[in-house]
Amino acid sequence: MSAVVLAGPIGHGAHVGEEHPERPDRVVAAMEGLGDLDLDTDLVGVEVAPATDGDLLRVHSRAHLDHLERLASAGGGHIDPDTFVTGDSWDTARMAAGAGLAVAAELGRRGDGLGVVVARPPGHHATRRQAMGFCLVNNVAVLAASLAETGARVLVTDWDVHHGNGTQDIFWEDPRVLYVSTHEWPLYPGTGAADEVGAGAGLGTTVNLPVPAGATGDVLRRGLEEIAAPVVEAFAPDWVLVSAGFDAHRADPLAGLVLSDGDFAELASLVGGWAPGPGRLVLFLEGGYHLGAVRASMAASAGRLVGAGYRPVAPPTSGGRGLGHLDAAARRRARALEEGRWG
Repeated sequence: MSAVVLAGPIGHGAHVGEEHPERPDRVVAAMEGLGDLDLDTDLVGVEVAPATDGDLLRVHSRAHLDHLERLASAGGGHIDPDTFVTGDSWDTARMAAGAGLAVAAELGRRGDGLGVVVARPPGHHATRRQAMGFCLVNNVAVLAASLAETGARVLVTDWDVHHGNGTQDIFWEDPRVLYVSTHEWPLYPGTGAADEVGAGAGLGTTVNLPVPAGATGDVLRRGLEEIAAPVVEAFAPDWVLVSAGFDAHRADPLAGLVLSDGDFAELASLVGGWAPGPGRLVLFLEGGYHLGAVRASMAASAGRLVGAGYRPVAPPTSGGRGLGHLDAAARRRARALEEGRWG
């Protein structure tokens, strides 16, 4: 069994919005899921340092970071109706962004293991210049950019039910980072159409697989296997990072996909197979707002990847809507790539 190299819990006692779905109990539930695996000495915690300005400025503008720091220093406030800052949010966000860096460093030292970041606030909606969608700093992007700076080719796979518009925005023209997203469509934030494929040097390095409400796990797996996998194979990543939101679970209150924890085990197995070798795979907690679903899905995902022998609560799902949408997505992607090359 491989070890889990863990950064977290981060944000379990800070950055608290009154009656907000993005609450500290989410990271507690994810930690309980890891605890259900009975990893004992195979659960290795790492010490986390806050992300530095240099780490953050690879993916965010100076104005964005200064705004977050000033707002927190003034006691906090709302950036938009859904996204809040408290007096301790800036420090917490910097720790969450630093967590992936600490995990990757330890994985590099060990040459083995699965990295897991259990931190909040989440990150994949934070664009280069804007906090939104509960997200302040883009945690997975901070690590992806740091690894790319060393010459690595980085795959970010995002199975959160909401499209990771921030990650897409940051790497839109960057050929060093391949972004692959499965997500419900239409749904917040309204981005993630199949014909959004990147631009310039990054043309083709964005792969969006939008599916309708009611889609089951077999639909997402087919999209990844038939549309994304050939792109991933050609890209040949050195690292695989996963925006592991669990809000596509059928129990989640904020969306309409109907996955089970067994589906997340299958998705983890599929995506984990894209890693080039041991110690090159990191899961980042993103969304997920039903605590039981977060716990079970984290256990199923991490358990499958490390060979813990954990049995998911429910089997993988199939037979839902969306297979026809994938065929349409493949056609739209092909047209957009052709237009981008010759437009």
